[in-house]
Amino acid sequence: MSESYRIEVIPIEKPSPEINVIIGHSHFIKTVEDLYEAVVNSVPGVKFGLAFCEASGERLIRYDGTDEELIKYCVENAKKIGAGHTFIIMLKNAYPINVLNAIKNTFEVCRIFTATANPLQVVVIETDQGRGVIGVVDGYTPVGVESEEHIKERKEFLRKIGYKR
Repeated sequence: MSESYRIEVIPIEKPSPEINVIIGHSHFIKTVEDLYEAVVNSVPGVKFGLAFCEASGERLIRYDGTDEELIKYCVENAKKIGAGHTFIIMLKNAYPINVLNAIKNTFEVCRIFTATANPLQVVVIETDQGRGVIGVVDGYTPVGVESEEHIKERKEFLRKIGYKR
């Protein structure tokens, strides 16, 4: 039997370039509430949206968050992706590094595809059964290798913003 399929590239729309996006795969309706708790417990006062594509049962896009605009963007992007058990989180005034461990430690989370503020595309495969995420295109292709000056700048920058001593 021959399975037919189609591959589609979905650009992720954000309200502004500095918004960070986390896309992952999970497996249970409880994901929405647990991811909400993971994010708010990691960054007090965080502004974010969250949407989750159910893969069975009612097959709804479940959502939550603390920022109505980001929730709306998450829901719209989840509709375009349309892949079962995929979730999308958008963060305002917070960084993935602040929430990723809590998200990864959420029992039903299987995988994180990306965490970025870069321009983002999600590569989706569609079969007769449904849709799934193959991977992501995060940002752009490298144009070179860092020089000694770039290394120095990178190290100084990380110390300046407090991520290294």
